[in-house]
Amino acid sequence: MRSESPGLGGCPIFPADNIWNADISSLPVDARSTSYIASIGGSGHLHPDFGAGLYNGGPIGIPYIVAPATQLGVPVSFDYADESDPGPYPVPSNAPVEGGAQSSGDRHVLVVQSGTCKLYEMFASYPQGAGWHAGSGAMWNLRSNALRPRGWTSADAAGLPILPGLVRYDEVAAGVIAHAIRFTVSRTQRAYIWPARHQASSVTDPSAPPMGLRLRLKANVDISRFSSTNRIILTALKRYGMIVADNGSNWYLSGAPDDRWSNDDLHALGAIPGADFEAVNTTALQINPDSAQARSQSAAPTALSTASPTALANETPTATALTPTAHASAGGPTGGAASWALIMAVIGLGGGALAAGGWLLAMRRRRRASSFR
Repeated sequence: MRSESPGLGGCPIFPADNIWNADISSLPVDARSTSYIASIGGSGHLHPDFGAGLYNGGPIGIPYIVAPATQLGVPVSFDYADESDPGPYPVPSNAPVEGGAQSSGDRHVLVVQSGTCKLYEMFASYPQGAGWHAGSGAMWNLRSNALRPRGWTSADAAGLPILPGLVRYDEVAAGVIAHAIRFTVSRTQRAYIWPARHQASSVTDPSAPPMGLRLRLKANVDISRFSSTNRIILTALKRYGMIVADNGSNWYLSGAPDDRWSNDDLHALGAIPGADFEAVNTTALQINPDSAQARSQSAAPTALSTASPTALANETPTATALTPTAHASAGGPTGGAASWALIMAVIGLGGGALAAGGWLLAMRRRRRASSFR
């Protein structure tokens, strides 16, 4: 069996010591784990938000494309340019869009450019003239552990890359998923913890999970009854866990669409309840709060105090204040800028009031239906 997931386009999916690729199976349970699991829903069940075929005319999951090094960059305009990496982006005009060309959902577009090993991700993406228009966008060097500036979104609410957290069929075919998996919850806290860079909520309840929280499937959960495909996914959830990356349906695992998936087989993952998970404290892995490089477990202490997600969120400089997520207009760019102006708030170094109130959480909820039942 391989010890690492296959890369894409001759590129690694971040360095081996990146936090996405960190084995967290022996890290201590977070002191707030019970509250976090109860908030997400211990009686809820795992749901793979990816599969084969089409749902409502679009692929099931978040697609990506590998573009050649010769792919020319095209102009991209953004609704939230202040927290987006400016173009051009090497996005082909036929790049697959999450949910399909007619989707009114999140419409993520992900492109890996071989040769340069750069990852380009966009949210609320629409072809426009010779280029694209998007709600927000981010570039990532797949050979680097660099994070986005504190307080910045990306194409995802947590300010994290999307691609490294997707379940991909080629990984299952290779026999191992060696990274954390992206997942969503419906109610997050107005806070983020490393490696996340952004929050997307007005909820101050400390039992609600902050963006960036890492969960893992408990070691004593018996997975022997599952198919080989599902055992690979569940083993990854025990060893590498999953990261709260966006507001959406509870316990939804993100993956890439592929016609080789068996939807019936993936549906069997729904037998895993939320109560089978626990939150872990990854504080000991952090080397630099502004880097995704992770310390090896052998060097990590075995006992940790729980980090305060709210305190970390409030460390964001005023110049890059914890603004409501750039993903407010999941149905497209129209009307997003006007809503943004209504809910803008500035949080200083010493803390402050978030003017958005209930607006933010309502706007950030995912509007698409379940991919498949």
